[in-house]
Amino acid sequence: MKISLHRLDDAFNMEAVDANGHKVLMDSSVENGGKNNGVRPMQMLLMGLGGCSAIDVAMILKKQRQEMTDFRIEIEGEREKGKEPSIWEKVHVIFHISGDVDPDKAARAVELSMTKYCSVAETLRRAGGGLTWETKVNG
Repeated sequence: MKISLHRLDDAFNMEAVDANGHKVLMDSSVENGGKNNGVRPMQMLLMGLGGCSAIDVAMILKKQRQEMTDFRIEIEGEREKGKEPSIWEKVHVIFHISGDVDPDKAARAVELSMTKYCSVAETLRRAGGGLTWETKVNG
């Protein structure tokens, strides 16, 4: 795995590129000297958690022949206060799944992702972050 970053301006705006050429813009807030031209690096970590788990859940439900018509994830995080570095102290993930999906199978797919398969979830857990989740099927 190789990632490269390139500074785009005289502040903190960075373009990150993976080995396949996929690009992401990152920046800091205006209050911290950035220009707000991209995602904050710590937000990117939560986005990675959502993407990692979404792939797991979609694959598990597809193998179980569950027909999703919509799937979205909301992630809420709280960082440590008054510390540097300030890591994610609490992270709560809400999985919204719609379609012809058995709620028990959806909950089990989410649990498997969050406790067994998702490497980002395990990384956060090992860092001491409190990781919780809930699954909502069809509203």
